[in-house]
Amino acid sequence: MSETPTTKLETWVEVPKNSDFSIYNLPFGIFKNKRLSPRIGIAIGVKIVDLSVLEEAGFFSDMFLPEGIFQKETLNDFIALGKPKTRKVRERVQELLLADNEELRDHSIRGKVMVNRKEAEMLMPVKVGDYTDFYSSIEHATNVGKMFRDPENALLPNWRHIPVGYHGRASSIIPSGTPIFRPKGQFKDPNMELPQFGPSRRLDFELEMAFITGKETKMGDSISTKDAEEYIFGFVLFNDWSARDIQAWEYVPLGPFLGKSFASSISPWVVTTEALEPFKVKGPEQTPEVLDYLKFEGEGNYDLNLEVYIAPDDKGPSKVCQSNFKFMYWSVAQQLAHHTVNGCNINVGDMMASGTISGATEDSYGSMLELAWKGTKPIKLETGEERKFIEDGDTVIMKGFAEKDEMRVGFGEVSSKVLPTK
Repeated sequence: MSETPTTKLETWVEVPKNSDFSIYNLPFGIFKNKRLSPRIGIAIGVKIVDLSVLEEAGFFSDMFLPEGIFQKETLNDFIALGKPKTRKVRERVQELLLADNEELRDHSIRGKVMVNRKEAEMLMPVKVGDYTDFYSSIEHATNVGKMFRDPENALLPNWRHIPVGYHGRASSIIPSGTPIFRPKGQFKDPNMELPQFGPSRRLDFELEMAFITGKETKMGDSISTKDAEEYIFGFVLFNDWSARDIQAWEYVPLGPFLGKSFASSISPWVVTTEALEPFKVKGPEQTPEVLDYLKFEGEGNYDLNLEVYIAPDDKGPSKVCQSNFKFMYWSVAQQLAHHTVNGCNINVGDMMASGTISGATEDSYGSMLELAWKGTKPIKLETGEERKFIEDGDTVIMKGFAEKDEMRVGFGEVSSKVLPTK
């Protein structure tokens, strides 16, 4: 079965109020615990559905799945089965979890299937072969342009015509809970005669979403905006850490390098496009009119509430940002169409991030660069401390969820603590 925005679903699993992992969500992830090796699970409430146990018990017997498909250390092989198969698996699990379905509820294997989430360690959900970072928020691009270029003509001439992006480093994408080390590199302030070397003094977060590709293409092929969703398996929260001082010195003429490649943090649960379907909305009006290959009809953005918190060492978190994925000027379909229009091939498990998601109000800016306006307007935390950028010992936490008609679909969180330079 597949839910619609008007379908009300009830489950026999206890789901806390305002849980991101409702019966409407059912995201996929890779987990392990003290007795279980890495494997694929689906989150619901405070539990994880162990799909390998369901498979062994015959609950997917009519789907002709490859043997052991759920006992993998990444989702890549499962995703590669294609959307018809992966969608059917999710719908079957949803069916088994419905309140009036006794198949699993009253089965002797139920206790083995349902794993406590708090006892599980979440791992990287996919093996990321290639990673692209876009620059698709007009508010963010405008703010950065005002700071570093011309306040009157902040956007670069090409920005409204193409989804700008760059190829990033896949090896340093890490799951939530993994700490990062403050990066070091060269930087040069305007008052310096020569560049200096040392730990970054302007470490920043970037609030982003990222999608994971679920279907490969061959070199020379292009994906249209109309077909793009069939190539997208799902989404994660994405914190694209940035060393602003290192980046500012190095990015001309070839773009970000050491200022970005040291770490990017993601949430461990992959929320499928099917779960997000009810939350689709139209994106901002695009002017001037885009070229034909970037034109898109219908609702291409997602109404996802996004929040960022900073928790100083051993202290409580303070909310510093609340934004929304619907603000994005360039949709994910346009990003993927542009990425492949030159014939660039994509593979299963590629990750493509949105770029910083900023809104029009100061509290919706998706980076410290904007929130503290290049360090000139420090923000105050609930602890009474001030921040211009992220300090050692700070934990940055990002959350995201969508709500509509009593449905809630969320991502949990992506959280990472900053440690001193090695």
